[in-house]
Amino acid sequence: MISFLVSIAFLIIGYFTYGKLVEKIFGVDKDRPTPAIRLQDDVDFVPLPTWRIFLIQFLNIAGLGPIFGAIAGAMFGPSAFLWIVLGSIFAGAVHDYFSGMLSIRHDGLSISEIVGIYLGPSMKHLMRYFTIILLIFVGTVFLMGPAKIIDGMTGNMWNLWIWVGIILVYYILSTLLPIDKVISKLYPIFGLAMLLMAVGLLIALLFGDYPIPEIVPANLYNMTTNPEETPLFPILFVTIACGAISGFHATQSPLMARCMKNETLGRKIFYGTMVTEGIVALIWAAAAMTFFGNVESLNSAMMANSNNAAWAANEISLNMLGSVGGILALLGIVAAPITSGDTAFRSARLILADIFKTDQKKIGNRIFLSIPLFAVAFALTQVDFGIIWRYFAWSNQTLATVVLWTITAYLMFENKAYWVTLLPAIFMTMVCSTYILIAPEGFKLSNNLAYLGGAVITLFITGLFWIVTINKQKLYKPVEVN
Repeated sequence: MISFLVSIAFLIIGYFTYGKLVEKIFGVDKDRPTPAIRLQDDVDFVPLPTWRIFLIQFLNIAGLGPIFGAIAGAMFGPSAFLWIVLGSIFAGAVHDYFSGMLSIRHDGLSISEIVGIYLGPSMKHLMRYFTIILLIFVGTVFLMGPAKIIDGMTGNMWNLWIWVGIILVYYILSTLLPIDKVISKLYPIFGLAMLLMAVGLLIALLFGDYPIPEIVPANLYNMTTNPEETPLFPILFVTIACGAISGFHATQSPLMARCMKNETLGRKIFYGTMVTEGIVALIWAAAAMTFFGNVESLNSAMMANSNNAAWAANEISLNMLGSVGGILALLGIVAAPITSGDTAFRSARLILADIFKTDQKKIGNRIFLSIPLFAVAFALTQVDFGIIWRYFAWSNQTLATVVLWTITAYLMFENKAYWVTLLPAIFMTMVCSTYILIAPEGFKLSNNLAYLGGAVITLFITGLFWIVTINKQKLYKPVEVN
């Protein structure tokens, strides 16, 4: 219990200390008009109240990540606590803050376009397609996931595909309509429900008989059932993504960058929501480790239920929160992924609009760009859900890695303290390269060979980045935005 409370305290302290340092390094300008003010179009560029933006951003980046990812990560034991805390403060929140603020400085541009500015046109074209594919993966995952949950909660009252159709219709509407018509109205309600569910679990953990394992050397080992098949490094660092660092967040930050009234709100909206998500992930990880008795029992229960995190989340919320938990579970566990899915499609539409320079004021243009996105997503629903999820997990962390390298280039060009993103960029490069070499959906190499290969790839990418960026730095001219 002590380690758990200290972990929460560290996240809060990190927001007020390291978050302040990151904000200082970036250098906010309170007098610079934001895109929401300069480019207001009442569709995507719409000034919104800060509290509303915070809850929208929180729900955008969270989804089921800090719930499902934390439950799966808890199967590794208290090591998950360390990754959530350190990852959130020094990687995830930094990643989210800079990606959001760079979007503000560049007229609310999507992350793929920002990558192109600092890493070159070749990377821009690559990231355009990579990001759109990732967002379609997200949309598909969060189309089928909640449909299956609702189908299970209602006792298979309707056919699964009816729920898929209903959610798909909602996705189409939220993707096409102005942001203040659907998203800004519903998201704060669902975001608050998700936070209340986490607070309820926290109270239950504090006052109930739930012995949370401590972060001590004796507990810092891989507690999964088959540690050889699921090595702590790199599997844990991909399993817990949204609760520590997630590339998906960089696709969502520009949505709110187009709605913020002042640059000074960036630390609260971008860094703050990531820290909040980290706290939610800590609570769910702790609940998973204790509700079933211990970490070993958690692994056994998950194995008996096909590693279904949705089942575990439902059991935890209903039993630890009672009847109220059932309502919050419906709002949090069902609404959360839906609200990540719709903004995934909206982000993909905006990326296509940036690519083709298409005016989004006209509904016809929005429909034209959205139709192929939904067509591909529906086709992917025919593919095994587990396969889609695994490829989403790796591509998600790979995008985060590219964004960290992009921010590092920006900081180097501006002669600012680039080490704040260089170190997590190197670490995440090692995570992603090792994962694809070792994972079943990758090259399936032995652990030692994968570690060696991951190290070689990381050294190569770091060296290549350094050489190219140093050469570009000599020619770089700061991009001024009115």
